[in-house]
Amino acid sequence: MLTGHRERQKELSARAGTRWRDSGYVFTIADGAPLRPDYLTGRFRRLVAASGQPPIRLHDLRHGAATLALAARTDLKVVQAMLGHASIVLTADTYVSVLPEVAHRAARETARLVLKAASTLGRGLGG
Repeated sequence: MLTGHRERQKELSARAGTRWRDSGYVFTIADGAPLRPDYLTGRFRRLVAASGQPPIRLHDLRHGAATLALAARTDLKVVQAMLGHASIVLTADTYVSVLPEVAHRAARETARLVLKAASTLGRGLGG
């Protein structure tokens, strides 16, 4: 999808000629200038309302993206870079919530390691 979008932007750039602004942004208006944040927020709000889905803020998508990336076992340092945070603490504390399946997987893996260590030492657990 992004490759197709880039091709459309090249076409817009060619049509705009010297009026094209090379802003460096992926999503722009017809002359290459960046989209205004208030336009995106308003447009997103209208799309959500029209969809009949429960209300969600555009910024909430960052939280969801970070959470889903971690659920997909993406390293926290990679998620930090995706979000552009200077501190991994900010990423972990502010943008990442634990999905139940992630917590369950962590508990299973921890139990597996403990049981493996006990087995290696020749010791049973719990009694």
